[in-house]
Amino acid sequence: MPQEGESRTLIRRAEDLLSILSLAVMTLLPLIEVAGRQTFNVGVAGSILIVQHLTLVAAFLGAALAARSGRLLALATVDFMPAGVRSRARLFTGAIGAGITAWLIVASLDVLRAFREAGDILAMEIPVWAVTAVMPLGLAAVAVRLIRDASDRWPGRLLACAGLLLPALLQLAPQLQGRGLLLPGLLLIGLATLLGLPLFAAIGGSALLLFWEGAVPVAAVPIETVRLTSFPVLPAVPLFTLSGFILAAGGASERLVRVFTTLVGWLPGGTAIVTTLVFAFFTSFTGASGVTILSLGGLLLPVLLKSGYPEPFSLGLITVSGSIGLLLPPSLPVILYGVRATQPIDKLFLGGMVPGMLLVLLVAAWGVRQDLLTGGRRKPFVPGAAARAVWEAKWELLMPIVVLIGLLGGFATNVEAAALTVLYALVVECFVYRDLSFRRGLPRVFVDAATLIGGFLIILGMALGLTNYLIDAEIPMRLLAWVKVHVASRFIFLLVLNVFLLLVGALMDIYSAIFVVVPLIAPLATAYGVDPIHLGIIFLANLELGYLTPPMGENLFLASYRFGHPVMKLFAHTIPFYVILLVGVLLITYVPGMTLGLVRLWGG
Repeated sequence: MPQEGESRTLIRRAEDLLSILSLAVMTLLPLIEVAGRQTFNVGVAGSILIVQHLTLVAAFLGAALAARSGRLLALATVDFMPAGVRSRARLFTGAIGAGITAWLIVASLDVLRAFREAGDILAMEIPVWAVTAVMPLGLAAVAVRLIRDASDRWPGRLLACAGLLLPALLQLAPQLQGRGLLLPGLLLIGLATLLGLPLFAAIGGSALLLFWEGAVPVAAVPIETVRLTSFPVLPAVPLFTLSGFILAAGGASERLVRVFTTLVGWLPGGTAIVTTLVFAFFTSFTGASGVTILSLGGLLLPVLLKSGYPEPFSLGLITVSGSIGLLLPPSLPVILYGVRATQPIDKLFLGGMVPGMLLVLLVAAWGVRQDLLTGGRRKPFVPGAAARAVWEAKWELLMPIVVLIGLLGGFATNVEAAALTVLYALVVECFVYRDLSFRRGLPRVFVDAATLIGGFLIILGMALGLTNYLIDAEIPMRLLAWVKVHVASRFIFLLVLNVFLLLVGALMDIYSAIFVVVPLIAPLATAYGVDPIHLGIIFLANLELGYLTPPMGENLFLASYRFGHPVMKLFAHTIPFYVILLVGVLLITYVPGMTLGLVRLWGG
């Protein structure tokens, strides 16, 4: 047993070190590229390709880390179940997840073998197969951990191991193809997903089953996953995530709370406005409600209660504000949407500015109303204190400007701007303010960021495989033909689109929805004359509400975990906010000038 514990510790340390190194190299190479281009007018040969391929490394290393800590994204419906049912659901989903993961391992080994035989070189004498090898290795770690988490006892874990026989069974019995197993298999995956099967396994398993039933080699799924390396902008996603984690781990939150409190705390609803603004700032950088709710919720809830806000309102405000900044730069979902829909990311950011601020203002306005009703306590405005707070937090306040200059000014590519943001956040938190230890605290921040990054990147990789099947099967064209027959006007189409996206947000996380749903709705929107930038903002605004909608409702479960309140009770607290945000989404949908005004002004 001691040897087993030592082996586990060594594996953990190796995973942590590799994840730190991969993110560090992803940051350093674009920085060297910028410096070389500006100084000597030359870059680093092959650096862009290496950074793009490190996205694949980050996906599967991070997925192994997420599985290690039980943080693979999944529906939260299992939390509503009694303890006895929950344990059986764990065993069932563990076996199904292990079987699908084993099938993915077999398929990825075929891909790895093909890359080895091709002998292609990435750059700097690095063979492509060496990078691709991270897929089966990362998936093997995930499979082991899914089996471990399937039960607290070894008999249950051994039973979950039965799922590993799935690829062997399908390999030895090809005559099962075309025998009506597709629908039962998809229903089984759907049931397991409702019971807590990780979303990567649900999407990847569906793709494998669809390709297998059509007698197409299942290696098509990992082959499509490798296409994560073909998106030049995608590495910006993990880099912006990392910069947000660095900010959250430092003292930025306390400084920004002081700034907004001294500037607007004297207004009616001042504390609610402060809460909304601080959450919007951090969510725009991290792209993750988890970071903001878990790190800022405990800081701001006592402040709200002390200012006289009722606890139900305060909990609802914090839960809603966790995702309120997702339309503002440098939001990760906006970047991912641009990658998937092949739309200019700078135009998407411009298009999201006014709608994003509208949603922030609506939430803040509800806080003002609550303050006027309850007569909350306010602090007087003290110009000296406000000036000192702004001066103290000046470096963090300048960060969005640095990002916007890099993104919109043409001085750096999206990935280079993201790397500069990481460097800026690191210098500010570790060396200017010294709130974060470079040697002790920073490695943990890198590992935490890598865990979140892997949790959604592996979903994106699987989603590429599924959407490839949907496109091959001409599903978007069939859907377009059906909608044209049954939906007569653009007005009705937009209404149906909103209802559909709200349902998607309730059942699917925003990252997988971007990669699965966008290829389906983009042709429809084009047919009805919806501007592609406007469609992107409509899509993201609707999916923002998905963070507040059961059963996925990530904000609800994070707030429940952070504050110890039942999920449905928190959902009840968020309903007034949900309604006003829904009004905002409808305004964004039916007033396209709100989205396109800045885009046209900038383009002109």
